[in-house]
Amino acid sequence: MLIDARSLPKDKVIETEVCIVGAGAAGIALAREFVGQEFRVCLLESGSLGFEEDTQALYKGENIGLPYFPLHRCRLRFFGGSTNHWDGWCRPLDAIDFETRDWIPHSGWPFSKSHLGPFYERAQSICQLGPFTYDVKFWENPKKSPRLPFKDGRVITKIYQRSPPTKFGEVYRNEIIHADNISTYLYTNVVDIETNNTAQTVTRVRTATLEGNKFWVLAKLFILATGGIENARLLLLSNKVQSTGLGNQNDLVGRFFMEHPAMFSGVFLPSDPHLPLGLYHMVQGKRTIGALTLAEGVLRREKMVNISATLIPVTRLGYYYKTSSRGVTSFRHNLRATRQGGAPDDFWKHLRNVLVDTDDVATAIHGKTLNPNFLAIRLYNHIETTPNPKSRVTLSDERDRLGQNRARLDWRLSAIDKRSMRRAHEIIGQELGRAGLGRLKVELGEDDTTWPSSLKGLSHHMGTTRMHVDPNKGVVDENCKVHGISNLFIAGSSVFPTSGPNTPTLTIVALAVRLADHVKKLVS
Repeated sequence: MLIDARSLPKDKVIETEVCIVGAGAAGIALAREFVGQEFRVCLLESGSLGFEEDTQALYKGENIGLPYFPLHRCRLRFFGGSTNHWDGWCRPLDAIDFETRDWIPHSGWPFSKSHLGPFYERAQSICQLGPFTYDVKFWENPKKSPRLPFKDGRVITKIYQRSPPTKFGEVYRNEIIHADNISTYLYTNVVDIETNNTAQTVTRVRTATLEGNKFWVLAKLFILATGGIENARLLLLSNKVQSTGLGNQNDLVGRFFMEHPAMFSGVFLPSDPHLPLGLYHMVQGKRTIGALTLAEGVLRREKMVNISATLIPVTRLGYYYKTSSRGVTSFRHNLRATRQGGAPDDFWKHLRNVLVDTDDVATAIHGKTLNPNFLAIRLYNHIETTPNPKSRVTLSDERDRLGQNRARLDWRLSAIDKRSMRRAHEIIGQELGRAGLGRLKVELGEDDTTWPSSLKGLSHHMGTTRMHVDPNKGVVDENCKVHGISNLFIAGSSVFPTSGPNTPTLTIVALAVRLADHVKKLVS
């Protein structure tokens, strides 16, 4: 059943067994698992079935850390959530990402990847992916699109699969809204989570529409599934009984915000311009892509975070170098002048620029003389980030249209993150040379704190309500229940203790399916 909350009478009380707040990937995956169960489910969605600017504006907030997207432009607030604009690339986290690693502070999940394996397999189907295998041997064509032949196993290839992409709000809409036991409310914003006087049990949630209509939802069990920023924001806003916010007795809610830093960094100059790289090319309609990463043994020996690098071909002279290299510009200037009959007056000044930027000039010449359609390969890197308690979501003094404090994001990275990315480039460069494949120009500075201007995030918001068996180290336990509260659970990437370098959606859905199994046992 689909209900427009704007049509409800004032202060109506809705009673149900399970209340899910948020209809994105996690919320819809949960709701699907509850279709046909003997208990009632109430699914609350802030937006409608399509994009509306007024609702989207509720996501606005402050950025006070590293440069980042405007907060209301990196998520979508309507049925289906951010799956309405995702690119579809999926991969499970790697086994090492779940481990407690002594060189990465605050690392470690309460369970291993093997425990999550059956749930990953179910999530694979929900995300409409191909066969549940990420073995390179299964996907490569040794004759047409082989993996790069590295010599000693330090650098390896891993596979990402691509969903169509599955827009959860479209693909699973009818299944959910026609389920007899599920009531879906649109235009419904949760503005407060109320508890008993000890803050140990949630009693109801207060909701509001932008038009001012307010009502209550009473349930036996509540699940927040509103994303890596909003999950934390809701807990912090619900501070009537516990002044620091629900689940925040140890000042952990909002901390450990993680995002995948992504940037173009590193230029690969193949020794053979016709090197077969089909396995690694991102082509429209292609359902898999290969990426470079380091073997687990290397990560352990070098004490690095995990990393993934995709290969992006540069196919036109000037696509990258025209604006970024003074040497290439000067080389063109002198070459053009000499072809017209003589050296220019400023020949020596431009020659100095060429000598300073010899690598860029060599790259441009390489592409221009050997293959005009193939200049070079750029590495597009995304890395795991060290959980950092100073990287956090708090509340801003500014308020939204509902009178709620907006989110304030202070995104921070750590020295090990930068050091790992640079060292990964060095190792990849060494192995490319050792295999006779070409050379890699590393474009990262040597200090551990300065990041290039090309640094961006991938809108992967993780970690703000992290999972840990110890309430002094996490907001939720191994079953995603908020520590100290008997009936409040959290779904989504905000519970990730570590981020890994891989895209989070498949893990979000796997954890939602796992949580759904647990909830069925509690409610039935």
